[in-house]
Amino acid sequence: MAKVLIIYGSTTGNTDTVSEIIAQNLSAKGAEVDRRNVTDAAPEDMKDADLVLLGCSTWGEDEIELQDDFIPFYESMDKAPIKNKRIGVFGCGDSTYTYFCGAVDAIEEKVRELSGHLVVDGLKIDGDPTDAKGDIQHWSDSVASFL
Repeated sequence: MAKVLIIYGSTTGNTDTVSEIIAQNLSAKGAEVDRRNVTDAAPEDMKDADLVLLGCSTWGEDEIELQDDFIPFYESMDKAPIKNKRIGVFGCGDSTYTYFCGAVDAIEEKVRELSGHLVVDGLKIDGDPTDAKGDIQHWSDSVASFL
């Protein structure tokens, strides 16, 4: 059974909701899913996972801002066992801002710098994730093909 670690940062609850939908879908496909708020996770936790999913919302008008709780994790990702690790990134944002879901882009860039393997393009949710359940399902189905 494949082990999936989902680490997410959520202020309003939207990214939490997305992580929950993804976890349910992957569990239904037979994966052993460990879903953690970023405040309860460390980059070293990625070591034993077959697949790691990182979720972070984007804040800010003038620059890309990661969700507050996710910043320390992001800054310490250099210590994570990311090289050749299978990783997916998702996040929520507001498309009226200049950097729509820029946190997804920033995390993907960091994963590439650390030689991680991005299995699919990042999932970017605009607004309420309950309106995007089909997109979330489709993305998690794509991710599941790497289990």
